Amino acid sequence: MNATSTSRGGAAWSGLVLYPFAVGLALFGSAQTAPAVRALGVALSAVLLLGVVRRAPLFGLVVVLLAPPVAAAAQQSGDSGRETTLLAFVAADAVLGRLVATRGRGRWITGAVLCAVVQTAAVLFFVTPENLIGAAVVAVLALLVACVAGLLAGERRAHAEALRTRAVAEAVTEERLRIARELHDMVSHSIGVIAIQSGVAVRVVGTRPDAAREALSAIEETSRETLAGLRRTLVALRGTDPVGPAPLAPAAGLGDLGALAAHTARDAGIAVDLVRTGPEGALPADIELAAYRIVQESLTNVVRHAGVDTCRVAVRRDDGALVLEITDAGTGGSATVPGMGITGMRERVSLLHGEFSAGPGPHGGFRVAARIPLPGAER
Repeated sequence: MNATSTSRGGAAWSGLVLYPFAVGLALFGSAQTAPAVRALGVALSAVLLLGVVRRAPLFGLVVVLLAPPVAAAAQQSGDSGRETTLLAFVAADAVLGRLVATRGRGRWITGAVLCAVVQTAAVLFFVTPENLIGAAVVAVLALLVACVAGLLAGERRAHAEALRTRAVAEAVTEERLRIARELHDMVSHSIGVIAIQSGVAVRVVGTRPDAAREALSAIEETSRETLAGLRRTLVALRGTDPVGPAPLAPAAGLGDLGALAAHTARDAGIAVDLVRTGPEGALPADIELAAYRIVQESLTNVVRHAGVDTCRVAVRRDDGALVLEITDAGTGGSATVPGMGITGMRERVSLLHGEFSAGPGPHGGFRVAARIPLPGAER
């Protein structure tokens, strides 16, 4: 138990000790005090029991229930304030409402029965016959209002808790999908390049050792880059790096498309015709990264499925949107079985409220197109 919990517990039980003195002061602090003011003082004295009510609401309810009849009995039999003092039961009804809202059905039913029994006995014993019916109706209505208000508050509390739980689950799922997309896009391109270069090395290792050496060098460089990217991702996920600080490399973006095209041409033997039109300038990091990953994954599909040695990448900014189009004249094999790559690209664009399509081109081959609206653009 920490110091804060101990101090709160001490304050709660101190309020319980001070409660009888506060009730006595409200009753007998002044002989000229009006009965209604005395009843209000008895009710407000229950504020001292807030700590106890929060920790043990049923016990707090019993204490608050005892105050009005004890206070009424302490006054002279001829004093009209005995009836008025019973108005302090409003504090007990408030505690009952909290008990209904925060505790199980068994406990709050017990509390409601206690309230009904004590208040009925107090009304019968202290209220004069001519006021008996009115006092009984008021007591019953106050008890019903407390129970209904507590039930409604409990439902709102349960609904809010369910919403929080669902929001946490959705956030975890979205983060898991984001990590899966990022790892897939990062690794699949590199694995495709490694597969091609390793095949080249196997075929020419005996006849062209220089070409085999170049292929193995490309495999080594690609592997190192992929491992570095994976390390940065894992360090970001863990939040700490036990072996030292991670390199603070910026996220990939549109400015890296030239290097991506050059690597694709060098490592996979596919010439990329990169065409950029429209105004230049930096875009938000999430749009930059999404655009880069879409082009990267599209080039990976070209390397794996198209069976061609050229493709075209068009990047255009107009009408408040970033438009990407990657086309090739290959067999279009990746269109027949949409895999994780196309699903990931579609999810990236959807998260940015854009439009995405992937399928056979109008003149054959395969076409990937994405339109991502820019911030501030009219929808």
